[in-house]
Amino acid sequence: MHETAIVAGLMRILTRQAAEHGIGRILRVTVKVGRLRAVEPRQLKACFEMFAEGTLADGAELVVDEIDVRGRCQDCGTEFDVPRYRFECPACGGKKIDVIQGQELYIENFQGSDGPPVVTN
Repeated sequence: MHETAIVAGLMRILTRQAAEHGIGRILRVTVKVGRLRAVEPRQLKACFEMFAEGTLADGAELVVDEIDVRGRCQDCGTEFDVPRYRFECPACGGKKIDVIQGQELYIENFQGSDGPPVVTN
């Protein structure tokens, strides 16, 4: 379950960012996760609850925003949503596709009780 490793890193970042910004308690965290990351949001939330227990994020809400997969055809330049991981250009049928969205994994922001939301990227 790679969600555990993701949350461990998430907690390190949150702890560091909270200290830098004088946040005493984290209330809400929003993460962006591309569908190609194969992250299960429910498992991510469960791991977050477990790792957050007894920390400044204890009881915090984790919001997981999933990002759909988009591609760009190398042959004709068409950008398109990739349905069901079918990497074929709907315009020309080309198979040489660059992924331009769907691999993201980052903290978009978090909100603490001692200050406004902190944007991390």
